Amino acid sequence: MSETEQQREPREQRLRRRSNRERPLLVVNTGHGKGKSTASFGIMLRGWARGYRVGVYQFVKSGKWNVGEQQAAEALGNIDWFKQGDGWTWTVKDLEHSADLAREGWEEVKRRLADETYDMLLLDEFTYPMKFGWVDTNEVVEVLKNRPGFQHVIVTGRDAPPELIEAADLVSEVRKVKHPMDEGYRGQKGIEW
Repeated sequence: MSETEQQREPREQRLRRRSNRERPLLVVNTGHGKGKSTASFGIMLRGWARGYRVGVYQFVKSGKWNVGEQQAAEALGNIDWFKQGDGWTWTVKDLEHSADLAREGWEEVKRRLADETYDMLLLDEFTYPMKFGWVDTNEVVEVLKNRPGFQHVIVTGRDAPPELIEAADLVSEVRKVKHPMDEGYRGQKGIEW
């Protein structure tokens, strides 16, 4: 155990000292509808407005994607953005490489949680590495439940594992009712990215 860990009081004790308005949350936005990431980026903006140090880890989109939210984050400042993927599984040629990127991203997130780099972490599309077995869901849940300090964590993506849902403080499921893609329209700049 490091000296910092020995000096740090237990997490639950620290949390009890805070008011009932100040509790680090594990938020999960899941479901098959559009808007999971969009809602999460809205929370991210609220955190930024409150002076939180924010880290965003995208687990599917590659560095080639020109994402509008990232452009806004760069303009705002104090939001670190990392892309830990190489594209959607149906377009990627080397899924093992995708799995390696996801595992590397998760290792980086664990380091950032341990050293309390951020007050808020957004793990965008992180349910997919769990669903595909690229990262161990039980380990993810254990790490997120026992994260030190005051760190909000937001996880997005379809098919959130039941263990993650059980551990979360706030879970929203986005259900698709209607989408232009159902009529053959492609995703649009400013709407999908």
